[in-house]
Amino acid sequence: MSLVATDIHVSYGRRRAVRGVTLDAAPGEVTAIVGPNGSGKSTLLGAMTAASAYRGTVRLNDRNIAEMKPWELAAQRAVLPQASRLAFPFTVIEVVRLGQQAGTAGQHAEVALAALTRVGLADYADRTFQELSGGEAQRVMLARVLAQVWTPVENGQPRWLLLDEPVSSLDIAHQLQVMEIARGFARAGGGVIAVMHDLNLTALYAHRVAVLSEGRRLAFGTPAAVLTDSILSQAYGCSLRVSAPPPSGVPYILPHAASA
Repeated sequence: MSLVATDIHVSYGRRRAVRGVTLDAAPGEVTAIVGPNGSGKSTLLGAMTAASAYRGTVRLNDRNIAEMKPWELAAQRAVLPQASRLAFPFTVIEVVRLGQQAGTAGQHAEVALAALTRVGLADYADRTFQELSGGEAQRVMLARVLAQVWTPVENGQPRWLLLDEPVSSLDIAHQLQVMEIARGFARAGGGVIAVMHDLNLTALYAHRVAVLSEGRRLAFGTPAAVLTDSILSQAYGCSLRVSAPPPSGVPYILPHAASA
Protein backbone atom coordinates (compact mmCIF):
# COMPACT_ATOMS: atom_id res chain seq x y z
CA MET A 1 0.00 0.00 0.00
CA SER A 2 1.42 3.38 -1.00
CA LEU A 3 0.68 6.63 -2.78
CA VAL A 4 2.40 6.69 -6.16
CA ALA A 5 2.32 9.46 -8.75
CA THR A 6 3.72 8.39 -12.13
CA ASP A 7 4.76 10.71 -14.97
CA ILE A 8 2.61 13.63 -13.79
CA HIS A 9 2.17 16.58 -16.14
CA VAL A 10 0.18 19.71 -15.29
CA SER A 11 -0.23 22.71 -17.59
CA TYR A 12 -1.91 26.08 -17.17
CA GLY A 13 -2.54 27.29 -20.67
CA ARG A 14 0.86 27.26 -22.37
CA ARG A 15 2.81 27.08 -19.10
CA ARG A 16 3.97 23.62 -18.08
CA ALA A 17 3.91 23.68 -14.27
CA VAL A 18 4.80 20.03 -13.67
CA ARG A 19 6.81 18.08 -16.21
CA GLY A 20 6.81 14.31 -15.95
CA VAL A 21 7.30 13.99 -12.19
CA THR A 22 7.21 10.56 -10.57
CA LEU A 23 6.99 10.26 -6.80
CA ASP A 24 6.20 7.38 -4.47
CA ALA A 25 5.35 7.80 -0.80
CA ALA A 26 5.26 4.96 1.70
CA PRO A 27 3.13 4.56 4.82
CA GLY A 28 5.12 4.95 8.00
CA GLU A 29 7.08 7.83 6.48
CA VAL A 30 6.96 11.60 6.08
CA THR A 31 7.71 12.47 2.46
CA ALA A 32 8.61 16.13 1.90
CA ILE A 33 8.42 18.08 -1.35
CA VAL A 34 10.77 21.07 -1.46
CA GLY A 35 11.96 23.56 -4.04
CA PRO A 36 11.86 27.26 -4.88
CA ASN A 37 8.72 29.27 -5.50
CA GLY A 38 7.11 28.27 -8.76
CA SER A 39 8.85 24.90 -8.93
CA GLY A 40 5.55 22.99 -9.01
CA LYS A 41 5.33 21.74 -5.41
CA SER A 42 1.73 22.70 -4.67
CA THR A 43 0.68 21.90 -8.23
CA LEU A 44 2.07 18.38 -7.88
CA LEU A 45 0.26 17.96 -4.56
CA GLY A 46 -2.94 19.20 -6.21
CA ALA A 47 -2.63 16.46 -8.81
CA MET A 48 -1.97 13.84 -6.13
CA THR A 49 -5.14 14.91 -4.30
CA ALA A 50 -7.29 15.00 -7.46
CA ALA A 51 -7.85 18.72 -6.89
CA SER A 52 -6.48 19.74 -10.29
CA ALA A 53 -6.40 18.31 -13.80
CA TYR A 54 -3.28 16.34 -14.73
CA ARG A 55 -1.87 13.80 -17.12
CA GLY A 56 -0.30 10.66 -15.72
CA THR A 57 -1.42 8.24 -13.04
CA VAL A 58 -1.89 8.57 -9.28
CA ARG A 59 -2.52 5.40 -7.32
CA LEU A 60 -3.72 5.53 -3.71
CA ASN A 61 -3.40 2.22 -1.86
CA ASP A 62 -3.24 0.38 -5.19
CA ARG A 63 -6.25 2.16 -6.71
CA ASN A 64 -6.25 4.77 -9.47
CA ILE A 65 -7.69 7.93 -7.91
CA ALA A 66 -9.31 8.82 -11.24
CA GLU A 67 -11.58 5.81 -10.72
CA MET A 68 -12.42 6.54 -7.07
CA LYS A 69 -15.54 8.33 -5.87
CA PRO A 70 -15.12 11.51 -3.78
CA TRP A 71 -16.32 9.77 -0.61
CA GLU A 72 -13.80 6.97 -1.16
CA LEU A 73 -10.98 9.50 -1.46
CA ALA A 74 -12.20 11.39 1.61
CA ALA A 75 -12.17 8.18 3.64
CA GLN A 76 -8.53 7.46 2.79
CA ARG A 77 -6.81 10.83 2.61
CA ALA A 78 -7.21 14.31 4.06
CA VAL A 79 -5.82 17.46 2.46
CA LEU A 80 -4.59 20.61 4.19
CA PRO A 81 -4.42 23.48 1.65
CA GLN A 82 -2.11 26.48 1.96
CA ALA A 83 -4.97 28.75 2.98
CA SER A 84 -8.60 28.23 3.94
CA ARG A 85 -11.40 30.79 4.02
CA LEU A 86 -14.85 30.40 5.49
CA ALA A 87 -17.79 32.55 4.47
CA PHE A 88 -19.93 31.64 7.48
CA PRO A 89 -19.25 32.22 11.20
CA PHE A 90 -18.62 28.61 12.16
CA THR A 91 -17.21 27.92 15.58
CA VAL A 92 -13.84 26.21 15.82
CA ILE A 93 -15.38 22.89 16.89
CA GLU A 94 -17.84 23.05 13.99
CA VAL A 95 -14.96 23.51 11.54
CA VAL A 96 -13.21 20.44 12.91
CA ARG A 97 -16.44 18.45 12.71
CA LEU A 98 -16.62 19.23 8.99
CA GLY A 99 -13.51 17.12 8.57
CA GLN A 100 -14.81 14.45 10.89
CA GLN A 101 -18.03 14.12 8.89
CA ALA A 102 -16.03 13.80 5.65
CA GLY A 103 -14.12 10.81 7.03
CA THR A 104 -15.27 7.64 8.73
CA ALA A 105 -15.37 8.74 12.39
CA GLY A 106 -18.56 10.78 12.17
CA GLN A 107 -20.31 8.71 14.83
CA HIS A 108 -17.57 9.33 17.41
CA ALA A 109 -18.44 12.66 19.02
CA GLU A 110 -15.19 12.84 20.98
CA VAL A 111 -12.91 12.91 17.93
CA ALA A 112 -13.30 16.63 17.13
CA LEU A 113 -12.28 17.78 20.60
CA ALA A 114 -9.47 15.22 20.70
CA ALA A 115 -8.13 16.64 17.42
CA LEU A 116 -8.27 20.18 18.82
CA THR A 117 -6.45 19.00 21.91
CA ARG A 118 -3.73 17.48 19.77
CA VAL A 119 -3.01 20.85 18.13
CA GLY A 120 -3.19 22.67 21.47
CA LEU A 121 -6.49 24.49 20.91
CA ALA A 122 -8.98 22.63 23.09
CA ASP A 123 -9.92 25.88 24.86
CA TYR A 124 -10.82 27.52 21.53
CA ALA A 125 -13.69 25.16 20.66
CA ASP A 126 -16.47 27.75 21.06
CA ARG A 127 -14.72 30.68 19.39
CA THR A 128 -15.70 31.64 15.86
CA PHE A 129 -13.17 30.83 13.19
CA GLN A 130 -12.99 34.48 12.10
CA GLU A 131 -11.67 35.49 15.55
CA LEU A 132 -8.49 33.47 15.15
CA SER A 133 -5.02 34.62 14.24
CA GLY A 134 -3.46 33.20 11.09
CA GLY A 135 -1.45 30.64 13.03
CA GLU A 136 -4.43 29.58 15.13
CA ALA A 137 -6.58 29.18 12.02
CA GLN A 138 -3.89 27.03 10.42
CA ARG A 139 -3.80 24.73 13.45
CA VAL A 140 -7.61 24.46 13.47
CA MET A 141 -7.49 23.36 9.85
CA LEU A 142 -4.86 20.79 10.77
CA ALA A 143 -7.23 19.52 13.46
CA ARG A 144 -9.93 19.30 10.78
CA VAL A 145 -7.85 17.03 8.55
CA LEU A 146 -6.69 14.97 11.53
CA ALA A 147 -10.33 14.37 12.47
CA GLN A 148 -11.02 13.22 8.91
CA VAL A 149 -8.41 10.44 9.07
CA TRP A 150 -8.27 10.08 12.84
CA THR A 151 -7.17 6.45 12.72
CA PRO A 152 -3.93 6.24 10.68
CA VAL A 153 -4.69 2.66 9.64
CA GLU A 154 -8.21 1.39 9.01
CA ASN A 155 -9.22 -2.06 7.81
CA GLY A 156 -5.58 -2.85 7.17
CA GLN A 157 -5.07 0.14 4.87
CA PRO A 158 -2.94 3.19 5.63
CA ARG A 159 -4.57 6.60 5.52
CA TRP A 160 -2.85 9.72 4.32
CA LEU A 161 -2.25 13.33 5.31
CA LEU A 162 -1.39 15.62 2.39
CA LEU A 163 -0.19 18.94 3.78
CA ASP A 164 0.59 22.05 1.74
CA GLU A 165 3.00 24.25 3.73
CA PRO A 166 1.59 23.17 7.12
CA VAL A 167 3.91 25.40 9.19
CA SER A 168 3.94 28.58 7.08
CA SER A 169 2.07 30.80 9.58
CA LEU A 170 3.46 29.33 12.78
CA ASP A 171 6.11 30.32 15.30
CA ILE A 172 8.97 27.90 15.87
CA ALA A 173 7.38 26.09 18.84
CA HIS A 174 4.19 25.40 16.91
CA GLN A 175 6.18 24.44 13.81
CA LEU A 176 7.83 21.74 15.88
CA GLN A 177 4.47 20.70 17.32
CA VAL A 178 2.95 20.27 13.86
CA MET A 179 5.92 18.31 12.56
CA GLU A 180 5.78 16.05 15.62
CA ILE A 181 2.10 15.42 14.84
CA ALA A 182 3.04 14.49 11.28
CA ARG A 183 5.78 12.13 12.45
CA GLY A 184 3.40 10.60 15.00
CA PHE A 185 0.81 9.93 12.30
CA ALA A 186 3.49 8.18 10.26
CA ARG A 187 4.78 6.21 13.24
CA ALA A 188 1.25 4.91 13.75
CA GLY A 189 1.23 3.50 10.21
CA GLY A 190 -0.22 6.36 8.18
CA GLY A 191 1.49 8.21 5.36
CA VAL A 192 2.33 11.91 5.18
CA ILE A 193 3.25 14.05 2.18
CA ALA A 194 4.12 17.65 3.00
CA VAL A 195 5.11 20.58 0.83
CA MET A 196 7.81 22.36 2.82
CA HIS A 197 9.85 25.56 2.60
CA ASP A 198 11.91 25.18 5.77
CA LEU A 199 14.85 22.96 4.85
CA ASN A 200 15.99 22.57 8.45
CA LEU A 201 12.61 21.18 9.51
CA THR A 202 12.62 19.01 6.40
CA ALA A 203 15.99 17.56 7.35
CA LEU A 204 14.79 16.91 10.90
CA TYR A 205 11.45 15.28 10.19
CA ALA A 206 11.28 13.88 6.65
CA HIS A 207 12.22 10.31 5.85
CA ARG A 208 12.50 11.08 2.14
CA VAL A 209 12.66 14.34 0.22
CA ALA A 210 11.75 15.23 -3.36
CA VAL A 211 13.50 18.34 -4.68
CA LEU A 212 11.65 20.07 -7.53
CA SER A 213 13.02 22.66 -9.90
CA GLU A 214 11.19 24.23 -12.85
CA GLY A 215 8.47 21.59 -12.71
CA ARG A 216 10.85 18.64 -12.77
CA ARG A 217 12.09 16.28 -10.09
CA LEU A 218 15.71 17.13 -9.52
CA ALA A 219 16.39 14.60 -6.75
CA PHE A 220 14.59 12.15 -4.50
CA GLY A 221 15.94 10.26 -1.52
CA THR A 222 16.85 10.56 2.13
CA PRO A 223 17.59 14.03 3.51
CA ALA A 224 21.29 13.17 3.75
CA ALA A 225 21.35 12.09 0.11
CA VAL A 226 19.51 15.03 -1.46
CA LEU A 227 19.97 18.04 0.85
CA THR A 228 23.47 18.67 -0.42
CA ASP A 229 25.37 21.76 -1.50
CA SER A 230 25.22 20.91 -5.19
CA ILE A 231 21.57 19.82 -5.40
CA LEU A 232 20.19 22.70 -3.34
CA SER A 233 22.34 25.29 -5.11
CA GLN A 234 21.10 24.01 -8.47
CA ALA A 235 17.46 23.94 -7.32
CA TYR A 236 17.36 27.38 -5.72
CA GLY A 237 19.69 29.15 -8.12
CA CYS A 238 22.03 30.47 -5.44
CA SER A 239 25.11 29.23 -3.64
CA LEU A 240 24.11 27.18 -0.59
CA ARG A 241 26.22 25.28 1.91
CA VAL A 242 24.76 22.59 4.11
CA SER A 243 25.73 22.44 7.81
CA ALA A 244 27.96 25.50 7.50
CA PRO A 245 27.39 28.30 10.04
CA PRO A 246 27.07 31.82 8.59
CA PRO A 247 30.07 34.15 8.81
CA SER A 248 30.67 37.16 11.05
CA GLY A 249 28.83 35.83 14.08
CA VAL A 250 25.36 35.98 12.50
CA PRO A 251 22.98 33.86 14.65
CA TYR A 252 21.98 30.54 13.17
CA ILE A 253 18.72 29.12 14.57
CA LEU A 254 18.28 25.38 14.23
CA PRO A 255 15.82 23.36 16.35
CA HIS A 256 17.39 20.05 17.37
CA ALA A 257 14.64 18.42 19.40
CA ALA A 258 11.03 18.80 20.37
CA SER A 259 8.47 17.04 22.49
CA ALA A 260 4.98 16.28 21.28
